[in-house]
Amino acid sequence: MQIVRQSSFVATPWKNGGGITHEAIRVPASGEPFLWRVSVAHIAASGPFSDFAGYNRKMVLLRGAGVALNFANGEQRELRRIGDLVEFDGALATHCELLGGPCADLNLMVSKSLGHVPVRVERLKAPLPVTASCHESTLVVCIDGAVVLEGNAGDAATLEPWDLAVLSHTPGLMSRLAPFDSSMPAMAFIATLSR
Repeated sequence: MQIVRQSSFVATPWKNGGGITHEAIRVPASGEPFLWRVSVAHIAASGPFSDFAGYNRKMVLLRGAGVALNFANGEQRELRRIGDLVEFDGALATHCELLGGPCADLNLMVSKSLGHVPVRVERLKAPLPVTASCHESTLVVCIDGAVVLEGNAGDAATLEPWDLAVLSHTPGLMSRLAPFDSSMPAMAFIATLSR
């Protein structure tokens, strides 16, 4: 189990120069092109997104009043609540409109060569099993609250907001951090990548 704390994310300019993203991890660790990358972008103003042709993009609202995404194909999606998720082709020209001030969002960029990557946002009220086979990596990002990852070997790690865990061929259990508060369930983003 690899833990990447938010405090260790590396600030990197957007490809189009319109903002800053904070990179948590990329595989491989350096160079272009990459297979996949997890980052947190801070959106201070409305404007176009960078072109990521060759990648599928998964985006989750982490902070702020939300964004409206206008795609070149005429579609529109809004992310208004923390944890709202959208998936789209990184090559599709996208204009982002802030709905009420600056926002932060989680981005998972995945090379199309890896095929379909299932992603979801879980609102955790009870322990949830998460696994990664010998041919998979499972990514867990704490969105809100805090979660505890417990491995079968007895190892455990607490994820605070925006921390990332990467599990590789390690069955594990994800649960909320005590004390349990059913009125404010923790939230986590989970993705499974084949290797």
